[in-house]
Amino acid sequence: MKFAFMCRESRGGGRGKVAVVGGGPAGLAAAGYLVCYGYEVDVYEKLPYAGGLMTFAIPPYRIPRENIIEGVEDLEKNFSVKFNYRTKVFCGDKVRHDEGDEFVQNVLDLTKLVNEYDAVLITTGIWSSRKLGVPGEEAQGVLTALEYTYGWWIYDSGLSTHKPPVGKRVVVVGGGFSAVDAAEVSHMKGSKEVILAYRRTIKEAPAGEYEIRRLIAEGIKWMDLVQPTKIVVENGRVSGVEFVKMRLGAPDESGRPRPEPIPGSEFVLEADLVLVAAGEIPTPPLEGECGGIKVDRGRRVVVNSRMQTNVEKVFAAGDVVTGPSMVGKAIGSGLKAATNIDMYLRSKKLV
Repeated sequence: MKFAFMCRESRGGGRGKVAVVGGGPAGLAAAGYLVCYGYEVDVYEKLPYAGGLMTFAIPPYRIPRENIIEGVEDLEKNFSVKFNYRTKVFCGDKVRHDEGDEFVQNVLDLTKLVNEYDAVLITTGIWSSRKLGVPGEEAQGVLTALEYTYGWWIYDSGLSTHKPPVGKRVVVVGGGFSAVDAAEVSHMKGSKEVILAYRRTIKEAPAGEYEIRRLIAEGIKWMDLVQPTKIVVENGRVSGVEFVKMRLGAPDESGRPRPEPIPGSEFVLEADLVLVAAGEIPTPPLEGECGGIKVDRGRRVVVNSRMQTNVEKVFAAGDVVTGPSMVGKAIGSGLKAATNIDMYLRSKKLV
């Protein structure tokens, strides 16, 4: 996976200096573009390796990790991109804790980078999981899908000695790719029974009918038109999930049929491990506002059509702008931001 695919060799760093905050697909694509156009690029990444969710959450049978590693090494060795690992960038009196922060050793102020670099690109992704908002969700044995797949990666790679649980009956709540990945990883790691439960039907599942049917063929069970109402807890640990059956009503704002609960249809499904895949939330390196940089109600960084924030030298791209998306879309967003950074710096006559 070559991130500097616009050129074969470095053109030097005389055109300006750019900080990329976040080493996921958007950040790596932008770094590769900018070094090909003669900029010096420093990447700030909170994890021990670059790649973001490509490396630490998406299973390797989707995106081979050796391909990501090769691309990052190419940026380092052949294009002099400097990676500052285990470094979290944040703006605010109280640093927010996000998933994946346990490796952070250094915290840098975002405003310091803005002052030191000719341009800054924010690509910090979606390292926070939505909750179900039901009673019992804090019980032992209830994990987010991101927490689970991430936990297995750092355990398998030797970065952690904590082995994630393998359940006898695992219930995964959700119908998107995070749910699919969590269910498949749980199945591959030896869980005896894995059930994927979704509030709409297989035709509305965000991961797509093909992916769901592929899991069914592997032995993972599918249960649709159900929604959790509470986690059943015994002695502080999950023992099951109470669901209510759903029916599809009129389309909602997404255009999909709105699931509506059927009164009196509640039932309990026994489980010793529950994986919540209700979606991820953007994790910008700030809360509310930082020196003019703003986020909206969904915590997405606010940018204009040029991927530029209210601070002219600060840009943002990837899932921290769009919300959860596919890797290809994040890469495209990073490239768009990089082209606009190049145009901005040219207009400032830094070249």
